[in-house]
Amino acid sequence: MDETIKIDSRGDFGLWAIEAAKQIVGEQGFELAKAARDGSEEDLRSAGNALGQAITDVLLELYDGLLDGAPET
Repeated sequence: MDETIKIDSRGDFGLWAIEAAKQIVGEQGFELAKAARDGSEEDLRSAGNALGQAITDVLLELYDGLLDGAPET
């Protein structure tokens, strides 16, 4: 996700999560489906790993954003 947003409520978080999921599926889902249909086992593994990495990256981005405003202990 390239833009910064402010999450003030659970609803805001829900909207962010939906948009993040749509972006990930749009970018990685097609490659996974294509690999499942036409690719080799290695192609499928690679596409699945790319999808998993995209999910991990967005969750780490969120975690880092949560820490930005947190008081240090």
